[in-house]
Amino acid sequence: MDVLTEFWTEKYLKEYIKEGGSKIKFVTGRPGSGKTYLLGELADCARKLNYKVVTFSAQQIWLHDFKEIYLEILRQCDLIEALGRCAGKVAEHMGYVSDAIPEGMNFMDYLSSQDLGDAITRRELRLQLKEMFLDNPLFDNNFALACSLLTGGILGHPVLESQNQELLLAWLHGDKTVKLSLLRSLGLSPSRITRYNARHMLRSLVEVLHLGGYSGVVVLVDDMEVLLGHSGNSELRYTKMRREDTYESIRQLIDEIDSLRNIMFVFGFDRELFDDDRAGIKSYQALWMRIQNEIISPRFNCFTDVADLDRLAGQFSTPESLVAMSGEMLAQLERQRAARFGGGPGSDAAERGAAAGPAAITRGQAEEILKNAALGGIGIPGQVAQATLGGEQHV
Repeated sequence: MDVLTEFWTEKYLKEYIKEGGSKIKFVTGRPGSGKTYLLGELADCARKLNYKVVTFSAQQIWLHDFKEIYLEILRQCDLIEALGRCAGKVAEHMGYVSDAIPEGMNFMDYLSSQDLGDAITRRELRLQLKEMFLDNPLFDNNFALACSLLTGGILGHPVLESQNQELLLAWLHGDKTVKLSLLRSLGLSPSRITRYNARHMLRSLVEVLHLGGYSGVVVLVDDMEVLLGHSGNSELRYTKMRREDTYESIRQLIDEIDSLRNIMFVFGFDRELFDDDRAGIKSYQALWMRIQNEIISPRFNCFTDVADLDRLAGQFSTPESLVAMSGEMLAQLERQRAARFGGGPGSDAAERGAAAGPAAITRGQAEEILKNAALGGIGIPGQVAQATLGGEQHV
């Protein structure tokens, strides 16, 4: 998994996505193949590279309606914080250092305190907002106007009353109780966010984050095998219609991905979602036709859009790498114990918690795991975890 994480970080996060590209990846494998671990490692790398990272499980968020995906991304991205960054950019474009503005004072108040809040300055401020949002072709018109008004409210001009701020935020977050007639009074078209315009809203949101200084957005969705209806842990139950709507939504996202910028999606699922001919991805030909050619190569290709972690593990795993993986699991367990019992890794408290604990696997055990890898069951990382941690994975 480290091979794939490093490759995606170098080729996509540091280059392609940051420079305005967009991508969808699928991660599959047997249970225990390391899908959730990979998503977690990729999330850590993305955060270090100044990306907004959105993570959620298909067991908690509906996937059949793209509006629900958009709203979850919006919820985790903190729009007001991003617009505050955009307000700082506006101040800088006008020749001021945003950090110089005293705490508790907005930009317009600061200008007025310096006898600079004249009509020409106010006009320039409105022009800067228009250029940033309203003249930007990547924005949905309503989204652009809402962001312009909210950013103007942060700057102090044009003044935005608190009830209007709450109205705009409620509309952006898909609140069905918002009266559309009130939007018209602010200049917005009276329309709601739906599955049909949610992708345009997402493109607008990502552009706000990018304007605010973020490298982009990485969206990580795990547990998509819940679509098959076999999981008893899920809060959601997919009917045949909802499952097919989900496949269609992903198909549309694939077809329209080039219209988005600075965003990467990664969907993780057990390979039964491929293997189940009745309810899996193969049952929806429109989606299957777009990704089927991605999984026929006999050797693992890091550029592939469907990453089979079983094949990756079989190609790159050695006894030495499995022993090292086991050691990393023990180190993680020690950190968890340190947090649970107090003190840092290696402290007396952590050592007391580790009494009679697990040990790293031997080279012989690693060789046995590699021999058993082709027999099915759980993936190589899962077998290493079982051999290393035994019944203590939950600690």
